[in-house]
Amino acid sequence: MELFRIGFLNFTVIDLLDILAVYLVFYQLYLIMKGTRASQMFAGLILIFIASFVVQLLGMQGMSWLIQSVTTVWVIAFVIIFQPELRRLLVQIGQTKLLRAIVKERGASTLDEVVRAAEILSQKRYGALIVFQGMTGIRGIVETGTPIRAEVSSDLIVSIFFPRTPLHDGALIIRGDVIEAAKCLLPLTENPSVDASMGTRHRAALGITEEYDATVVVVSEETGKISIAREGRFLGRDYDSEHLRRQLTKLFFESTIETPASNLKPRSIIDKLLAQEKTQLD
Repeated sequence: MELFRIGFLNFTVIDLLDILAVYLVFYQLYLIMKGTRASQMFAGLILIFIASFVVQLLGMQGMSWLIQSVTTVWVIAFVIIFQPELRRLLVQIGQTKLLRAIVKERGASTLDEVVRAAEILSQKRYGALIVFQGMTGIRGIVETGTPIRAEVSSDLIVSIFFPRTPLHDGALIIRGDVIEAAKCLLPLTENPSVDASMGTRHRAALGITEEYDATVVVVSEETGKISIAREGRFLGRDYDSEHLRRQLTKLFFESTIETPASNLKPRSIIDKLLAQEKTQLD
């Protein structure tokens, strides 16, 4: 379908889509490389690309031969020079909603690393707050902490929550298979029915799961007990490693929740009335 004509050139819908696609590719590359050392090299590569186009347009045979002779080397040089940026680009592509719908985002290895870390932290009585991001973005929470952007590993998680490190006080955010940030600040629950003896970590776990579709693993510094919070409530307050692994696997892969019998409490009439009043206000 022709949109308009410039001289003897026909501008069609396909040409428009082609230009938009090229623009999006270069714009995403710019966003990824912005603020890095590779940004200057990327700008130089763009200048060389433009120069090659101009040389061919002007019919400069010598320069055209020189540029074409090194074309095969450009691909290898591009991969070597921009290896960190390409890795970040592939991670971002793999975390899109479309691919997350086709491929399960959290591999069993990631859960195994978290479970192993929680077990070690529990044994050492190191307090921990590990947040699994859901479908709802929590960029505002991530920006309150220190960026990490590293692959999930039990050793890294344990080292972050070591009491003498500057990152131990706060939450660790996991998105997919990547630790996004540490030392993040979480909102505290304002639910008046929460046990008054509950510590700040557990209140923060309830707070973020009330506002976002996140899942939180909490390790108590006082007792070493492992808890899981989701949808503004605790699914359990005393998990061992095997029970924790089974519960997380069901949450992320089977979408069913195993709630310990001790955690099921009958709702009183007052609780029902408060819930109804809250629903009406919302």
